[in-house]
Amino acid sequence: MPASRASGALRMLLKSRFRTWRKEEADFFFVPSYVKCVRMMGGLNDKEINQTYVKILSQMPYFRLSGGRNHIFVFPSGAGAHLFRSWATYLNRSVILTPEGDRTDKRDASAFNTWKDIIIPGNVDDAMTRDGSSLVQPLPLSKRRYLANFLGRAQNKVGRLHLIELAKQFPDKLESPELKFSGPEKLGKKEYFEHLRNAKFCLAPRGESSWTLRFYESFFVECVPVLLSDQVELPFQNVIDYKQVSIKWPSTRIGPELLGYLESIPDDVIERMIDHGRRIRCLWVYTSESRSCSAMSGILWELQRKTRYFHQSTETFWLHNGSVVNRNLVEFSQWTPPMPLP
Repeated sequence: MPASRASGALRMLLKSRFRTWRKEEADFFFVPSYVKCVRMMGGLNDKEINQTYVKILSQMPYFRLSGGRNHIFVFPSGAGAHLFRSWATYLNRSVILTPEGDRTDKRDASAFNTWKDIIIPGNVDDAMTRDGSSLVQPLPLSKRRYLANFLGRAQNKVGRLHLIELAKQFPDKLESPELKFSGPEKLGKKEYFEHLRNAKFCLAPRGESSWTLRFYESFFVECVPVLLSDQVELPFQNVIDYKQVSIKWPSTRIGPELLGYLESIPDDVIERMIDHGRRIRCLWVYTSESRSCSAMSGILWELQRKTRYFHQSTETFWLHNGSVVNRNLVEFSQWTPPMPLP
């Protein structure tokens, strides 16, 4: 997931009608961070990133007041919060926005907590999410050449390798071209989506991590997404019944049985699933909250459910007159950075 989503979310929040300049009125504090970009461009090494996070957090009195419970951090890449090595110490109470729901970046532990964090959708190309003028229009089911497709790199992942071999066995049913990301054979944006729309089902296996952008893209070419990623977590589960718009198949059973199952599904059932998908795909679009349905409105719904009236931490105390003090009985308004972190 590119950093453009983090910056896009920041731009939308800056313009939000729910934003306040009065810190004492805020339910949440959004902390912008582009740590993946900094790391990729060589701006800071891992040790320096860690030190920078700790230094900045120590300058934030409201972070100390709540223990970070009402602070929001975005970690939009496969590495997740692990980019901040000490996340488990300092951000273990904060709200993390991420597309990742399981172990990330080949780590043994996940930074995602289903009770406090929020899964956000992948960032589908804007050219495909424009109403009525998308780059590529869906094809009628009767004109689609393939039963299913998988468009992606093998990445030496078992599920993906099985799909590539399956496509060789059943080339008339499953399309799985070898994608080139450079050179004259590289698929352009339009060509990619033209391939994607040419099947009834779009297969979405696990890659380096559990989530895949292909799941979200499938809704805009109107093929039924088939998840082949056992640990995947999906966004906005409090409002979406994914059984109506997608299929999740065990990744351990990728083979002719899968194609036989998909082939047994009548076209009218496929059309019904596609129609349900049309109704909810607006939740994958990162656009202004002024639209009644968008990724931002979904995120705001989730945040509203996490709003607390009262905040505390191990380093905050309160007295009979309602004042909040620190361990030295200094009132909150007089706290000065740097402050010990909770």
